[in-house]
Amino acid sequence: MSPRNPHDTSDQQQGNNNDDETKTFIIGSIGPLTGGTASYGLSAKQGAEVAVAEINANGGVAGYTLQLLAEDDQNDAEKSVNAYNTLMDKGMNALVGSVTSVPCIAVTDVSSLDGLLQITPSASAAKAAQYDNCFRICFTDPQQGEHMAQYIWDQGITNCAVLYDTADAYSSGINDAFQVAYKDLGGTIATAEAFNSGDVDFHTQLTSIKNSGAQALFMPFYYQEVAYVANQAGDVGLKVPYFGCDGWDGVIKQLNGDTSLINGAAFLTPFFANAEDEKTKGFVEAYQQTYGAVPDQFAADGYDAVYAIAAALEKTNRQRTYSAVYCDGTASFCRRICDFRISSAAAAVYRDRLLDAAFGIRHVCSNENR
Repeated sequence: MSPRNPHDTSDQQQGNNNDDETKTFIIGSIGPLTGGTASYGLSAKQGAEVAVAEINANGGVAGYTLQLLAEDDQNDAEKSVNAYNTLMDKGMNALVGSVTSVPCIAVTDVSSLDGLLQITPSASAAKAAQYDNCFRICFTDPQQGEHMAQYIWDQGITNCAVLYDTADAYSSGINDAFQVAYKDLGGTIATAEAFNSGDVDFHTQLTSIKNSGAQALFMPFYYQEVAYVANQAGDVGLKVPYFGCDGWDGVIKQLNGDTSLINGAAFLTPFFANAEDEKTKGFVEAYQQTYGAVPDQFAADGYDAVYAIAAALEKTNRQRTYSAVYCDGTASFCRRICDFRISSAAAAVYRDRLLDAAFGIRHVCSNENR
């Protein structure tokens, strides 16, 4: 794909800027709005919508009204690139997305050619922010693996099994970092069992895990497969503590609220909706008023991504986010706001820099229904 001309000042390239009184800055949003991972994309989109509504209600930013345009990529790399091209044709000026790692990596390859400011709310694979125009809100896969290795070790567990998706960059990346970190701590990987994206039968892997004598099971993959594992573990008599990553967010809904299958499990998250700081409470209240639901980490990440873009726009006071102007202005500012936070514990993490406060462990209780 050829890059768009960074010096093109046409309305299509710049968005709706004909009327100085109604200048519009178009933020694109890409994520799975349908399909098995729709929970992630819908949450991120809705969080972004809350942020856009708040900013516009307060007069916009730097003389611009924000407009959010969303496209569905169904967690597919090719569809994500197509969504990006569609949004660029509509005049997108900055991108919140893609939501999941493999599609996001594909989109960075084209957004880097355009020099477009791209902030993924939640794609944690190392390559999801591989170019100078790309940033992320969430922590990275290696950071998740390392942190969970330390956490599991600190629970006194010295012999842990791993089950991971060998076909998914997100899952494999966390697994690789986890195994190295856990072994460095002195832990033993009882067995490392693999599956491929789309698999629904885990009885063979779960039997191997049971026979390995593992004290616990680490599962760095998305909530749909976690639900399959939770439902099938009892069939083979596997009864060990479960540990997971941020992709677990949504598992309780996937299990139709039956937390008995994963009672006591713990997974990594950057956001707690019940935090007591005023900014989190304000975000949660606004989200609930709009959507009638409690926001998850993906909603918080989408919300923060829009505010990061708005802060960058305010700082540079420019709509142009392309080429040298972008590199001289917005990019340098984004590097400076690596601790920019809107909702509690959802830290803007750029270029693999991390705030320790961004890590939190969520424990699943038998009476939890979210």
